[in-house]
Amino acid sequence: MRLPGFVNAHSHAFQRPLRGRTEGGDFWAWRELMLEEARSQTPERVGALYARVYAEMRRAGFTAVGEFHYLGLAEARAAAEAARGAGLELVLLSVAYARGGIERFRQPSVADYLRGLEELRAEGVRVGVAPHSVRACPEDWLRELGAYAEREELPLHVHADEQPREIEECLAEHGVRPIELLARSGCLGPRSTVVHATHANGDELDLLGATGTRVCACPTTEANLGDGFVPVERLLARGIRLCIGSDSNVRIDPLEELRELEGIARRQSGRRNVIPVEELLRIGSEEGAASLGLESWPDVEVDPEHPSLEGVDEGDLRAALVFGASADAFAAGRRSTPRPS
Repeated sequence: MRLPGFVNAHSHAFQRPLRGRTEGGDFWAWRELMLEEARSQTPERVGALYARVYAEMRRAGFTAVGEFHYLGLAEARAAAEAARGAGLELVLLSVAYARGGIERFRQPSVADYLRGLEELRAEGVRVGVAPHSVRACPEDWLRELGAYAEREELPLHVHADEQPREIEECLAEHGVRPIELLARSGCLGPRSTVVHATHANGDELDLLGATGTRVCACPTTEANLGDGFVPVERLLARGIRLCIGSDSNVRIDPLEELRELEGIARRQSGRRNVIPVEELLRIGSEEGAASLGLESWPDVEVDPEHPSLEGVDEGDLRAALVFGASADAFAAGRRSTPRPS
């Protein structure tokens, strides 16, 4: 059985080595460990690590990835080469970072950030604009980045409303919540994707719906980091489109992300079949591709003889795949020609 390939709309591949480690009491303690991992990266290390991580994604059924990248230009080129070697379509979501984090993340100005982005574009790397967050980018940066992405018709991805502290700090600085600030700064729209939104309130969700902005849910990472639950039913009620990402790559399995997305909706609503199977598959593939601005990406082959699918009626194969299988049900790493959007 052939399906559109799954699209990983939000990845930090360098974080894969942190899986399973004791990471402290909350998100902020984990973040310190993550920053130490980021400090140790070099182009050579990125090349070797990302080659392994991207090969793992390809075997798991992901055929395209949006790499949310803030390690430097040389490392970006190494990531692009690793994706080519693994047969993954890559969109390098080049991160703008004005403050916070560590020195290697930051650019002196928006102009410096855009020079780097344009270098990558000139070299043939497919890119997107990615203000890291309202913590990392002040409002004047957000305005310039939103205008640039709109003018160049590029995807814009940004973390928002992942943690309560982030919201409190935004209210203290700007008098509005993160998604409200993004709206005020011109960073929302049909080519924009907000990553997480686990703590978004009703007014913020209304803004996402009104502007056609997507939400990228990363359920395995959100569970691992204690980020909370993406408000699935409230998003669906507003017609907000969803896609998925593996984020910190504690797990690399699109079926698990989709199953947990539906599982959250079931636990929140007390009902089953909140998101139809065909829509879940769209969320995992076409919606992720649209989020990244991709017009084509490879298909994936499912092995109907895999033990988790053996004996399932043909008409039930897709539901059995989503709800009863894991990523080893895909024909491992099989390449195919890109499919049109």
